[in-house]
Amino acid sequence: MAMKLRFEADLDYQADAVEAVCGLFKGQEFGHSEFTALPQYPVAQAEMGIGRSALGVGNRLSLSGGDLLRNLNDVQVRNGLEPSRSLASLDFTVEMETGTGKTYVYTRSIFELNKRFGFTKFVVVVPSVAIKEGVYKSLQMTEDHFKSLYANTPFGYFIYDSSKLGVVRNFATSSDVQIMIVTVGAINKRDVNNLYKDSEKVGGEKPLDLIQATNPIIIVDEPQSVDGGLEGRGRAALGEMRPLCTLRYSATHADKHHMVYCLDAVDAYERKLVKQIEVASATVSDAYNSPYVRLISVESNKSNIWANVELDVATAHGVSRQRRRVQDGDDLERVTRRELYRNYRIGEIRAARGDEFVELRMPGTEHWLRIGEAHGDAGGDAVQREMIRRAIKEHLDKEIRLRPQGIKVLTLFFVERVDKYRRYDEEGNRVKGEYARIFEQEHDRWARHPDYQERLREIGVAGAGAEAHDGYFSIDKKGQAVDTAENNQAHRDNAERGYNLIMRDKERLLSFETPLRFIFSHSALREGWDNPNVFQICSLRDIQTEHERRQTIGRGLRLCVNQDGERVRGFEINTLTVIATEPFEEFAENLQKEVESETCIRFGVIERHRFASIPVVDESGVGARLGFERSQRLWNYLREQGFLNGEGKAQDALRSALSDGTLTLPDEFEGLREQVILVLRKWAGRLQIKNADERKKVAPRRAVLESAEFKELWDRIKHKTTYRVRFDNEGLIRRCADALKASPLIPAARLQWRTADIAIEHGGVSATETENSAPITLGTQAADLPDLLTELESQTRLTRRTIARIVKESERLEDFTRNPQAFIARSTEIINRGKIDALVDGVKYQKVGDGEYYAQELFETQELVGYLKNMLPDARKSAYEDVVFDSHNEERFAQQLELSAAIKVYAKLPGWFQAPTPLGPYNPDWAVVVQDENGAERLYFVVETKGSSQLSDLRRSEAMKTKWGEAHFEALREAGSSAKYVVAKDFDEFTRHWP
Repeated sequence: MAMKLRFEADLDYQADAVEAVCGLFKGQEFGHSEFTALPQYPVAQAEMGIGRSALGVGNRLSLSGGDLLRNLNDVQVRNGLEPSRSLASLDFTVEMETGTGKTYVYTRSIFELNKRFGFTKFVVVVPSVAIKEGVYKSLQMTEDHFKSLYANTPFGYFIYDSSKLGVVRNFATSSDVQIMIVTVGAINKRDVNNLYKDSEKVGGEKPLDLIQATNPIIIVDEPQSVDGGLEGRGRAALGEMRPLCTLRYSATHADKHHMVYCLDAVDAYERKLVKQIEVASATVSDAYNSPYVRLISVESNKSNIWANVELDVATAHGVSRQRRRVQDGDDLERVTRRELYRNYRIGEIRAARGDEFVELRMPGTEHWLRIGEAHGDAGGDAVQREMIRRAIKEHLDKEIRLRPQGIKVLTLFFVERVDKYRRYDEEGNRVKGEYARIFEQEHDRWARHPDYQERLREIGVAGAGAEAHDGYFSIDKKGQAVDTAENNQAHRDNAERGYNLIMRDKERLLSFETPLRFIFSHSALREGWDNPNVFQICSLRDIQTEHERRQTIGRGLRLCVNQDGERVRGFEINTLTVIATEPFEEFAENLQKEVESETCIRFGVIERHRFASIPVVDESGVGARLGFERSQRLWNYLREQGFLNGEGKAQDALRSALSDGTLTLPDEFEGLREQVILVLRKWAGRLQIKNADERKKVAPRRAVLESAEFKELWDRIKHKTTYRVRFDNEGLIRRCADALKASPLIPAARLQWRTADIAIEHGGVSATETENSAPITLGTQAADLPDLLTELESQTRLTRRTIARIVKESERLEDFTRNPQAFIARSTEIINRGKIDALVDGVKYQKVGDGEYYAQELFETQELVGYLKNMLPDARKSAYEDVVFDSHNEERFAQQLELSAAIKVYAKLPGWFQAPTPLGPYNPDWAVVVQDENGAERLYFVVETKGSSQLSDLRRSEAMKTKWGEAHFEALREAGSSAKYVVAKDFDEFTRHWP
């Protein structure tokens, strides 16, 4: 039986993305518009039952352009984005790293927009059949989840089919939430698409007319592929629908229209929201003894055709394998500067899609190379065999470790041509291709190996390689697999047959009951499909572009799930191994270039607005943001001090100041030092990609584990706890009412006249202010007042009764009549902050019992893996021989623990040591034993090292987990443990907790 994936409703970064979109419509009235969906027919037709008019339901926007721009700027500042200066179009961008739940976020945004503002009509536009099937499958899987979250709100969803246009009429007339999924190929050509033609199925009208009348909110999935490049056919087709607004979701935007939320690659990695990436590079060296030519790709324009090939080129430092662009007639001896290539020339180059080749002319003969094929390659397919062999070994190593934890491991292979994996004989029967035969040979060799044979049998996966692999490709009308291309309708139909199959199998593949663990594909999996349990990706074809590189890796970035469908977190489990043919350094550099070109990240560059989202506290105690103007002042100071250059690029002086703690700040920002440093460290760094060849299994240090000091420490912290949530509603009401009462006066909206002289000169136009008037208060008519309880109910999710009590007991209703929107914004902020505080304070822990604890033996039975660049080697006082660290801060802390004479033993607590919290498991950083200088007293600590020891500086989820971690260990102290829990930003701060 296939598992059922479970979806988490309380992930803070997803909630922030949803809130960013909803924040655009703050102040929007709840409601919808009605229109006549079909024209009135003559009475005779009406009597026949075919001419009755039907009323349609659409979206309605009541906000002005100024309101929307103010809301947009508020959202942007809150999320650390550069504010838009004008609002030329209602196109808004949400950037989310691949694997972080983009589809879930925009689906939830649909329900939230309906709940808060009454919007009902949504069109999801996607670039390909693969993504279309993926979105539809996602809606099926999340249907029950969203019904439970949104009180069984009725909704319908369907895939637009030009042969079934009747569903478009239902889309327009239904009062329920309606979601139409459509590929851009079905809407971007007026001359062939039925969307633009009159149809009796919708009462003789054009389907487009009905869609236009609804003013749908358009959600664009992967807009960089939908828009249609320079010609912009896709972008024009979106405008034809007359959308209320357009929301664009991707990890790789080409055009960033009004960015409202950005969860970038660095954030995702740092927060461990996706898998860690490591690269195993298969590089060939010293194999330059015969003329080598490999075809990488073929390109063409209106006047030229050329090929990108790989050759062994002579350089000042010897021979190296490099890429060169060549054309018909090129002399390869001249191109490579090597006599070895004498009389080797390039002949015919064919650029037809799916039929590309290059003719290689050599003495006495010629040879035709297809993409990915090579002439003169050392060992023929030896490199591909070694890559397949390495991928299988990586798979089996992880399978042995993770299967006992209920996690199924999958591996993806990408091939350059389908016939390398699967062929067909004259009768149409499947025949194994070269890669399939190699896979089975290498899989069975590993299965018989002494290191694996018995261990695989123990975990129940022993079996022949023939049962473990299969291929997913486009399928033609004969049922045969073909190379994937979606450049015409026939190819799109082929792709759809293949996608339907793999989308149906998405959940089944996660089950232990399905023996399939290794998947081969051409390009059908490049986008629109990913599986959370892909742990290896082996690219047997060349990754031709940076976009393709990131899309390929994206198939394996999602955090894995266990057999219960529950997400499992932590890099110690979630590591994606990419087996590639380029050196590790080159892979990392190329990936970083693509991240820079396709996201809001510019590595090493700190832009003027980056500090705007830093939280500050106003005089009422209510959270605010630093804002763009103050962020720019801080940026200017850093540039003047030589920490940044004119473009904002971090200088060595900044990195040195961050490293040695000598960064100076103006008095205005000194109180925000820790938050400023966190921003600088993030944006001055680089993307971290691990080298698989530097991976090392970390052994426990028995001398430490068997010491009396460590056993005493472990006895104090090993026990498990459980918690109960006691939500004090009266306390929440009192807290929120008091905070609202104490907050500053909310002024009425005001107008001020300002007079200036305008001078037009050769240097330009200038304005000099000459006079300004006293502010004029603008009165608010009673009819303009919004429904206060409804507004606050939708934004705080408290009951109307609770909200009414908070507002009444605050005695601030006069502020509401003076400035309704400002009062609603202030109240929302205070109530939501009060909810968080109440939840933190309301969680009570207690020790489970003496029999429930983490056994010390787990240090030896649970495997720990690290990377040489992220290890402190030969740590003498540690429970492990090497300390695996995640940050420079942790590295320095471990070094100080080793150097300090007061530290007897310590452990960087492994991922399996967890405390339960309402937001998921919490893994503390360190367990430490301190002994005073006389040796008379030992102190036992659990230490959490953060960039700041102030909880207000941390992300909401981090701060809450840290607070609950403290409560967990406090419960153990109440039960007799003497271990103390502390939060410290560095070792010096930790020492202040010693007596």
